[in-house]
Amino acid sequence: MNTDLIAELTLILRQRSITTVFQPIFDVTKQRIIGYEALSRGPQDSPLHAPAVLFSCAQQAQRLSELELLCRDKAIATFAELQLGGKLFLNVSPNTLLDPAHPKGQTLQLLRKYGLGPQQVVIELTEQDKVEDADLLRVAVAHYRELGFHIAIDDLGAGYSGLKQWSEIQPDIVKIDRYFIDHCDFSPVKREFLKSIIDLAKATNTQVIAEGIERYEEFQLVTRLGIGNVQGYFLACPSDQPERHYRHQHMHESWQAGKVRCDQSLTIGWLATAKRVLCQHTSCREALQVFVEDNSVVVVIDADRRPVGLLYKEQLSEVFANPYGHALYDKRPISTVMDCLPLVVDENDTLDSVSQQITDGDLDIRRHIVVTRAGEYLGVVPLRLILKHMTEEKVRHAQHANPLTMLPGNIAINEAIEQRLHTGSSFTLAYFDLNHFKSFNDLYGYANGDGVIKLVAELIRRHTQAVPCFVGHIGGDDFLVVFDDAQAQAICAAIIADFDRQIVSYFSAEHASAKGYWSCDRQGRRQFVPLLSLAVGVVSPDVKYCLNAHQVATLAADAKKEAKRQLGSHVFCCQRRKPAAPLYRLHQGEAGAQRHSLGG
Repeated sequence: MNTDLIAELTLILRQRSITTVFQPIFDVTKQRIIGYEALSRGPQDSPLHAPAVLFSCAQQAQRLSELELLCRDKAIATFAELQLGGKLFLNVSPNTLLDPAHPKGQTLQLLRKYGLGPQQVVIELTEQDKVEDADLLRVAVAHYRELGFHIAIDDLGAGYSGLKQWSEIQPDIVKIDRYFIDHCDFSPVKREFLKSIIDLAKATNTQVIAEGIERYEEFQLVTRLGIGNVQGYFLACPSDQPERHYRHQHMHESWQAGKVRCDQSLTIGWLATAKRVLCQHTSCREALQVFVEDNSVVVVIDADRRPVGLLYKEQLSEVFANPYGHALYDKRPISTVMDCLPLVVDENDTLDSVSQQITDGDLDIRRHIVVTRAGEYLGVVPLRLILKHMTEEKVRHAQHANPLTMLPGNIAINEAIEQRLHTGSSFTLAYFDLNHFKSFNDLYGYANGDGVIKLVAELIRRHTQAVPCFVGHIGGDDFLVVFDDAQAQAICAAIIADFDRQIVSYFSAEHASAKGYWSCDRQGRRQFVPLLSLAVGVVSPDVKYCLNAHQVATLAADAKKEAKRQLGSHVFCCQRRKPAAPLYRLHQGEAGAQRHSLGG
């Protein structure tokens, strides 16, 4: 081991010459800074200035616990001195927590010393270190959590048994390792990893932070996926005077631009993979060397990085298999042998539209299509992958769709609402329900009842197809539409008007003329039942106060009930936008005490 570095480390620890810088963590959805990660540096002119070298040296010298305590002291003191808002994220090695020599209660004492509370601190356990005693680590983490600290797993996916650690520790936060963020917009594998982490986080009620974002495209992708907490050099560099306010309007604009108007997983850009590119003037002999490196296809571009063709390995191999192939083609540009008419699509084109183009063009299933971003080359997608992905999506849709109307069911409806709540996007909910449907079903039969349900589904589809919205079928005669613009009330009124015109044809001439019919209720009493009508409850939830889809659905159901109180078809627009306050049942003793205090 380098004795000079050991001597330098000893000097740093003795003189306490550690500097702390802070990197803000942004909540894009709420446009605020949620906290700061504390990062330690050695002296500027020291060989141990870089943190990786500094901590590596301390670990080898078996002084890691001592160094971490010093860094923690400096971080807490500086955080308090700067009066930074939000939470303080402290990096802690799991092995340091398990070190018998590591003093217990030191962090709590430091917080008290500088006027901070444990609820302001997030303990980041790095996944880079292998933990030998998982049970002991769980006990240590539980101890910190009992004291009021939040727990995060740092660098998820970078080190040892990350998912196992997630399962055992059950952290409040996971920070995805930089490796999976780096150029994730080019890698389908990384995108799928991010999606799986998001799904797991939802299931375990865990917050996700994407750290290490250095490019706009990375930021755009992770926010499109639904990760609202972000950190990285693209957003703000670590600094001894960090940013205190959310000033990045471009971040919110990108988040808003990425809001889902259709299922983003059905856009072709998500499947694109970057492949080797060659200039159209490259010679065939030079291109042959590229294919020696086990490439199967290269994209041919012009000087503006616009795709002009595709060149496949078998194409070039076939050319040079000719006895005079090398003599004829060695010096010729690849533009003479490439596929000059590949299918080129924009990254935002849906898989449905791309599939239609593939079908219309009768393309070879073994080929690729080229994906562009603003006209420039982005990546390629094998046709087989497109068909596979479309099949999987169709199966997933069918699993959750209503079999009568094939509209998305409750699971997809909840996802649509939750996603808008997560992004902070304003929206309007319209709940459709038929009046007197049971009596109609009893009299005219289930086949005619199904026909009426299909009619409502078709009218909703027709009137909403030109506006950004989500249409779902809750079940039976209940439908729900999530509108993303301000036209909800007018569209609902148009649907009702269309319904009232067409529903008459579902009744006999006698009943249509009488505007109803006589029937018996469940108690056997005769009553006059009007023709079918449509009740619509409309509500615009306040996304700041509605925490989940259940609260939003309750608001919509209440609005629908009011609409059903009216005669005939009616749209009721609810003015209440927040969930109702919960009702608590008093125990008998409490109720008596309350009556007494009220003079009852």
